[in-house]
Amino acid sequence: MTQQRIRRRKSLKQFLRDRRGTLAVEMAMATPVIFGLLVAGVEVTRYVLLHQKVERTSATMADLVSQAHTLSETGLNNLFAAGTQVMAPYKLADGGRVIVSSIVNATGSQATISWQRSYGASAGGSAFGTEGGNANLPTDFIVRSGENVIAVEVHFEYQPMLTTAAVTTQNVYKIALFRPRFGSLATLSP
Repeated sequence: MTQQRIRRRKSLKQFLRDRRGTLAVEMAMATPVIFGLLVAGVEVTRYVLLHQKVERTSATMADLVSQAHTLSETGLNNLFAAGTQVMAPYKLADGGRVIVSSIVNATGSQATISWQRSYGASAGGSAFGTEGGNANLPTDFIVRSGENVIAVEVHFEYQPMLTTAAVTTQNVYKIALFRPRFGSLATLSP
């Protein structure tokens, strides 16, 4: 063997035994994985929080409306303002929609939507139908003759903040159904 080959082998053996810099190499390999997990964790947390906010808003709105003895347009607008506070920090007026419907079965044959009001800029519509039409009720939910039900639907368009890898853009939708506590809310006064 030549002297040069011996030196190369010796240098290669020294290089392979040298452990300096291994932490830097390990960190360089682990950093993208850790960063990806962090971003995914942030998105999943925001998504779960939004689901909780939408569900809480629908239940709170239905509860507040159903507690009223009578309800006016102004009173309902005040309740919509309360709903925006429940949704904070998400902006209900910009990315969401609240639909409040009064469903009545006056004749005992078919439940109809007596009145319906909405708040927010989202394009989400009511799954129950439109004002004056027959109500599309959930399976096994019955509105008996002479009864009234307040249905609140909340739509919110979820937009991922950082990435769509963990959670994609989607419409979050929740409903709440309450019976009025103090009589019928079949009419909405001006």
